[in-house]
Amino acid sequence: MEEVAQYTDYDKQRLMVTPGCTGYWQVNARNSVGFDEMVQLDLTYISIRSTMLDLKIIAKTGLMLLGSKDAY
Repeated sequence: MEEVAQYTDYDKQRLMVTPGCTGYWQVNARNSVGFDEMVQLDLTYISIRSTMLDLKIIAKTGLMLLGSKDAY
């Protein structure tokens, strides 16, 4: 709650959807981006979300967990 209290109105837009176990920024940028970029990727997902995109995210998550040195 302390962290969310520091969000700008722009940042709070990402809270309009129910969070999941994985996501668009996790499979596309992982730990290579800062908070602002993470929010932008979350908002991009919100604007283009679809069942097909969700299936792609699930597949990429599985691949990352099975074979990526960056998965932890």
